[in-house]
Amino acid sequence: MTHSSHNLKKLIAVGSAVFSMLAMPMVVSHVTGLDNGFVSNAQAAESGGGNSGTGQVQKGKPGGTGSVMGSGGGMGSGSAMGKKIFRASPSEDSDRPVWAGVKGGKSGGGGMPAGAGTKKGDLFGDMVVLLRDANGVPVPNADGLVQVIAFIYNSDGNLIPLTNPDGSLVVIPYNAEGDLLTQVTIGTTTYDVFPAEVDLGRLSVGRSPNKVLDHALSEALAKLTAPGVVVTLDATGRLLVNGVAIDSPLENLALYDAYMSGTLTIALPAGFNPAALLAAASDKTGTITVDTVIYMNSILGINNLAADPDVYYNFSTFNYDRYTTWKDVVVTVLVLQPDGVTYVATPVNVYDAVFSSTNWVDPTTTGGADDFATAANDYLQVIEFVHDNAVR
Repeated sequence: MTHSSHNLKKLIAVGSAVFSMLAMPMVVSHVTGLDNGFVSNAQAAESGGGNSGTGQVQKGKPGGTGSVMGSGGGMGSGSAMGKKIFRASPSEDSDRPVWAGVKGGKSGGGGMPAGAGTKKGDLFGDMVVLLRDANGVPVPNADGLVQVIAFIYNSDGNLIPLTNPDGSLVVIPYNAEGDLLTQVTIGTTTYDVFPAEVDLGRLSVGRSPNKVLDHALSEALAKLTAPGVVVTLDATGRLLVNGVAIDSPLENLALYDAYMSGTLTIALPAGFNPAALLAAASDKTGTITVDTVIYMNSILGINNLAADPDVYYNFSTFNYDRYTTWKDVVVTVLVLQPDGVTYVATPVNVYDAVFSSTNWVDPTTTGGADDFATAANDYLQVIEFVHDNAVR
């Protein structure tokens, strides 16, 4: 079986060249003390096939549109409740930017209306899984090129990462022209390999004009700072204003952006975790990985690549322990009874019901992007569980 080459060459050189998928210059700092075990373990945790693959990664436009980043983070365990009670439709809060779909004039061209603000939608094209260090920074090879993780299709038709006999991840080699090869041989077996695409889903709204998130932030702050309000947290980690959750994905993404950028100055409740904001902004049925976090941080400008290509958000002090976070959290949900017909509102322990009493083992000795991504994904799994099994 033959494939066309995976072309990444002009946008992925590290240093003075531009990444094949990033509009802004990005220089990858050399990483000392890289724990390859972290990269392997964190990325292998995503082998459930949730990411869709592409046979070819599109080159960026002249000037470097598009994106390339990486992988990591873990997925929450499935619910021990056996089956979902209700499966509601996704939120109707549209991801469609306000400037999209504007009817063209006589010239036939479309575009955003005057005053729509700066848009970030053209910053990224295809996004693929890369080898990253503990802080989420892409790790270059000896030639200064980013290392794209090799994925293969398993017998169920899902993309899974290809690993060496020792369990380490395989990266896709480049040919002399700088294009990704389409096959990798390990021992006596040759595999057709593919880059895995990262889907931001609802979070893609972050590419909208600045005024979209600015307006959402104003709406959220108006609730949080109104006279006499009491701000707390619900069982899923979301912010509550007088007992009502801020559940708008846009408002949560705007608050995440402001918090991570250091511009959110309001007091927040004890136990608040910014990872919960990203979770509340994401697709309830999705998965948050290190890829998701780093891509969003770059799109939103939290990774200040335009001003300094070496600046990535520093996750080194962020630590996450699933057991400590969820062991005492109890939610009341509908539980199917032994008769197979009746549902009864029942208090259940989140650590047991959502995570099957299984803790997440941090593959690194210190904090990192994998801690943040795993925390965000765990918050997302709890939000989905409560949403799908809520007492109505």
